[in-house]
Amino acid sequence: MMKRSNKKEKKSSKLSLALKITLILAASLLICVTTYGMYLTKKVEHAADQAYEPIEKRGETSTKRPTEVKVEPIQDNVSVLFIGIDDSDKRGQGAEGSRSDALLLATLNRTTKTVKLLSIPRDSYVYIPHVGYKDKITHAHAFGGTLATIETVEELFDIPVDYYVRMNFNAFIDVVDALGGIEAEVPYAMLEKDEFDRNTVNLQPGLQHLNGREALALARTRKLDSDMERGKRQQEILKAIAQQAASVSSITKYDELIDAVGANMKTNMTFKEMKGFFSYLTQGVPRIDSITVEGYDDMSTGIYYYQLDEQSLSETQEILKSHLGLTEAGINASNGSSLAGSGSEQTQSETTTTSGQQ
Repeated sequence: MMKRSNKKEKKSSKLSLALKITLILAASLLICVTTYGMYLTKKVEHAADQAYEPIEKRGETSTKRPTEVKVEPIQDNVSVLFIGIDDSDKRGQGAEGSRSDALLLATLNRTTKTVKLLSIPRDSYVYIPHVGYKDKITHAHAFGGTLATIETVEELFDIPVDYYVRMNFNAFIDVVDALGGIEAEVPYAMLEKDEFDRNTVNLQPGLQHLNGREALALARTRKLDSDMERGKRQQEILKAIAQQAASVSSITKYDELIDAVGANMKTNMTFKEMKGFFSYLTQGVPRIDSITVEGYDDMSTGIYYYQLDEQSLSETQEILKSHLGLTEAGINASNGSSLAGSGSEQTQSETTTTSGQQ
């Protein structure tokens, strides 16, 4: 009987020891995760302060907003303009004097937690308020920097641009590399320029795992198709970055990701406002609906322009206004009576091409 009792005591002792070890490990892990989270929060806050650059000569809200009350991402539908520029030493143009190489406009609806993503062809022939005449939209940034670009986009789509994110090629490459690369579809074989304008990026068609410089080359190329197709590729690449950033495997890479954007990105978002966007990621990557404005190539003046189709442009304006809740239908949708759960909403992989039918 004594032997059985001793065996039970030893077994109980072993279980007790195992439980203690498990609890100690769990507590240690919790402390490490909490500490890492606090460290990242402080680092993000520092990077946000570094990147913060308010829009000069403009109030807290866009003139396209019905009131002067500042919008908040956590409670309002907002828009974000992503501006990709080439301010490399080779160009010698500087951050504000360079042309915009990529323009993507996103509207975010707080009720449906959905995103409308529009790529604006860089050669679109549009009115530029800063100079008072029509020209390629890519020139707006060279004429008057971030403010001129924002004003041009607001004029074109008749919606407010609440926030902007301006990023150069170095930041783009570093972000993709910090995430360990992205998965993207390469449409055809290409020998494309790298960030130094050297033809060193060789890509083959098909689904590829791309590093930063390869993703940049894919985002920029338009040799064998068009500015429209280029815009679609940029949309897909931005989606791929968002998906990779939201994946569990990327959590340990956030440190590098923060470093990647810190020195090469500018935005008018404060750290508090950035945190307001986190609600869109609470259930994973939100559904992103791609929008394309139709148009046609124009060489009638001897200079290439992309002329936007007026009907397609008008339809795009209505889609964006509605998604921001700036129309009666959009207001109803934001109150949960239309867009939420609506059968007309698209899936994440769908693309809207506005060409007479929505």
